[in-house]
This record gives sequence, C-alpha cells and structure tokens, in this order.
Amino acid sequence: MNIQCVCAAVTILFGTVGLAQAAPTDAGKSAGDACETAVAETVRAARGRDAQEVQFIGAKRALSPTPGDETGVKGEGRYRGKAGSSIPFSYSCAFNASTGGTTGVMFSDKGGPPSGAEKPWQPDLATISPEACEVAAAASLKNKHPRVDRITFGSDSRQLRPGPDAHTLLEGHGGVARAPGMNSVPFTYRCEFENRSGKIVGVRTSE
Repeated sequence: MNIQCVCAAVTILFGTVGLAQAAPTDAGKSAGDACETAVAETVRAARGRDAQEVQFIGAKRALSPTPGDETGVKGEGRYRGKAGSSIPFSYSCAFNASTGGTTGVMFSDKGGPPSGAEKPWQPDLATISPEACEVAAAASLKNKHPRVDRITFGSDSRQLRPGPDAHTLLEGHGGVARAPGMNSVPFTYRCEFENRSGKIVGVRTSE
C-alpha cells in the first residue's frame, strides 16, 4: 500500500514538472503563430496580388522575451511573386500575451530586384533591435528627468526609414511621466542603426 502511494506521488510529481516545462513552449508557439499570421496579412496587404502562398521557415523563428507581457519574434519566410518566382523575406513582430494581439509588424524582402531595375531600400531586420532602441531611448529620458516615474512605448508606432551614411532610422512614440504624481506626456524617439553590425550610433528623444 505504501509503495503504491509513493509511486503515485512520484508519477504526479513528474506530471506536474512536465506541465511546467510545457507551458513556456506553448506560450512561445502562441507568440510565433500569432506573429506569423499578422506578418502574412501584412505581406499580402503590402504586395497585393504579387504575394501568394506566404510560407514561413520554422527553423528560423527566434523568440526574445521583453519586459512585461510582450515577446519579440523574428524569422524568415517566402512568398510566390510574379511569374512564380519565390521571394524570401525576414520579419519581426511583438506579441502581447495579455491581449493576444500583435504590434510592430515589419518585413523586408531579401531577394534582389529584377535585372536592370533600381534596388529599393530595404532594412536588415536581422540586425535591428526595436527593444535595444527603446532601452536606449528610456536611458536618454532618465538622463533628462532623473525622477522619471513611468515610460511606455507604443510598439505599433514603430517606423523604419533610410538614414544618413546608409544607416537605418527607427522612429516611434511613447509616453513619459517625468516624476511621481505627474501626468504622462507624449514623446517621440529616434535611433540610428549601423546596418552591418546593428549597433546604435545615435538616439534622440523629443517631448
């Protein structure tokens, strides 16, 4: 009787551990699946009829938990373009576990332009980290306001554009409470990335 009870307890214990280990995996799968759905919709909206059969490469999916309930997701995929050509692309996205929603969806074609066509500007999402930019922007605000109480970022406001010296600029909006008890005021931020290394070479905030 005692031996059976001990075995049952051990079985329950290992079952509990198994569930605990499965939870992060399930959460990561939810984040990845939700972001890939949002990216596919964004690709189709941006490329129209030129984007068909959007597919993703599971082995290229990378998750990066961020403070709060958000998980950053980066990866690669491909879609069928004109004349049946396969166009590879990279993407990044943020998934909020609390709301189940996605924000900051960005993608960049990796294929070259047709022969004789001018090469369009494309950011390299593999080296650009929106999270690193927000950390740098928060540090800049804390230097301006040592008593800062709260800083929030609107990840859905992120925008990429070409910068000087072939760099990439990431811009966005947020809110900052400059001291305890003060109301939050809006601010804008901009980070300048070196394309090859992904290093932030400049950050600026404006309220």
